[in-house]
Amino acid sequence: MNSADLGRRVGVPSTALFTDQYELTMVQAALKAGTADRHSVFEAFTRRLPEGRRYGVVAGTGRLLDAVENFHFDDEMLTFLRERNVVDGPTLAWLADFRFSGDVWGYPEGEVYFPGSPILRVEGSFAECVLLETVILSILNHDSAIAAAASRMSVAAGGRGLIEMGARRTHELSAVASARAAYVGGFDTTSDLAAGFRYNIPTVGTSAHAFTLLHDTERDAFRAQVDSLGRGTTLLVDTYDVAEAVRTAVEVAGTGLGAVRIDSGDLLLVAHRVRQQLDELGATGTKIVVTSDLDEYAIASLAAAPVNAYGVGTQLVTGSGQPTCSMVYKLVARAVSADPAEPLQPVAKKSLGAKSSVGGRKWAARRLDEYGVAEAEVIGTGPVPYGLADRQLLTELVRGGEVVAREPLDAARQRHIAARQGLPMSAMQLSKGEPVIPTEYV
Repeated sequence: MNSADLGRRVGVPSTALFTDQYELTMVQAALKAGTADRHSVFEAFTRRLPEGRRYGVVAGTGRLLDAVENFHFDDEMLTFLRERNVVDGPTLAWLADFRFSGDVWGYPEGEVYFPGSPILRVEGSFAECVLLETVILSILNHDSAIAAAASRMSVAAGGRGLIEMGARRTHELSAVASARAAYVGGFDTTSDLAAGFRYNIPTVGTSAHAFTLLHDTERDAFRAQVDSLGRGTTLLVDTYDVAEAVRTAVEVAGTGLGAVRIDSGDLLLVAHRVRQQLDELGATGTKIVVTSDLDEYAIASLAAAPVNAYGVGTQLVTGSGQPTCSMVYKLVARAVSADPAEPLQPVAKKSLGAKSSVGGRKWAARRLDEYGVAEAEVIGTGPVPYGLADRQLLTELVRGGEVVAREPLDAARQRHIAARQGLPMSAMQLSKGEPVIPTEYV
């Protein structure tokens, strides 16, 4: 397994300031109070799925492991904290030596989750665990939202190709993370070269309308592209007149033209007309790619169209209307000392309304029906019931501060396909509804 399989991690900067100030002030106060070293358990979970979603998708785990591994304070950061009087001298000294030394368990990347699922469990001293809250949530909330949107689009596409092309619609670093999450959720390729470089995701791309407009005629533009990229390229045919462009494309590239792309108009109608025209011209193997502000609903509406692949940008990188999963990171258990053998006391927020949580270090398992289809997400703090021991969902990710569970991104992608196939058929419906299986606490 080479480094490209696992993603390029060289030169990754420190993630220590990807946090909120109150994480550090809590550490300072806990150090003074003598409670900073208390053995503690934090869990990341969501109280509800985004409105109308039937399941969530865990994504960002690989990025999260990199973030934990690179969470340390260098001299420049410590100087910044000192000059801003963020924390006092003893706390700065503690931060200077900080490296996470605890354990992390979590749902493996690509797995599905439901309300209450303990997606991530972080265990160690209070101080070292609380420092990781913001960076953990920022990664999980963003990447899981994108992966969930990608998964819905993958379902809608029904096996047709999906191209992630949203880099110009979001922050440049979010674009790379989005491409990675989209690949986990079922997309096949990305247009973002940084994502291809960092995560070994297949990349694609040919030309935009500007290339056609650059040349004196559309024929000249097509000839230049075919001469450079070969007959298997994809020609953009909606700059002027689509029918004329398709005719010219086949004349220039021949019947072996790889594909044509349509980026505007009534895609359903235009795709049918283009398919008929290509077939009449003998280009029966030429594929049709459609783009133009697609989401899962637009993709589903094109199910009857002779389309081979969809390119999706804005709606994908913004989570198709749900840009976050609203995950939280809560202290659920703690001891009265730093000793890991000390009994843990369950703790939980008891707020009014929907913001309360369940205390205790949790396990999670998925109960299946007689046909092997998921029927419940079962969560507990005591012994695991008979029959669920081999269905537990949390896996070890970090042991004693050392990452133990890196894997190729394709493993997470394949895991998601398998997890989605194990859900009831109603999970594939795009209409709004409740989580496809209930969460049960035992």
